[in-house]
Amino acid sequence: MHPINKHPLVKRYIESNHFGKMLDFNFTIIQPGNGLYECEIQKKHLATPHAAHGGVVTTLLDSCMGVGALSLVCSSQKVVSTLEMKVSFLNAVKPGDKIIVKSTCLKRGNNILHMEASMYNQNDEVLAKSSGTFNAFPKEKAGY
Repeated sequence: MHPINKHPLVKRYIESNHFGKMLDFNFTIIQPGNGLYECEIQKKHLATPHAAHGGVVTTLLDSCMGVGALSLVCSSQKVVSTLEMKVSFLNAVKPGDKIIVKSTCLKRGNNILHMEASMYNQNDEVLAKSSGTFNAFPKEKAGY
């Protein structure tokens, strides 16, 4: 586990992210700029009997890109918010799938970060891809 996972702002994010806890999302930071999210698709994630809701897929991708971006700015006492994102749904996300999402930073400016993420299942099939733009801002504005 990379030491950035123990950064106080990362720990506070884990404590305060009740939405991620409700959905049973788990993450780690591989290295600054690279997040990894994991989740097993359960009944509460489904939109139909055979597929996860697109909102769950989008949330996993957004969360993973956000954690990757956060890991790049937390040492400057900043957090991030999503400015925009695009999602491409490539294959169905099915009940019981063990999801892995990986993010990477494409470009980092002073306050703007461009991220991307890919979602895979347990068979290493690509399920979805995303790109997003994130704004870094002082942690106090977010209540940290």
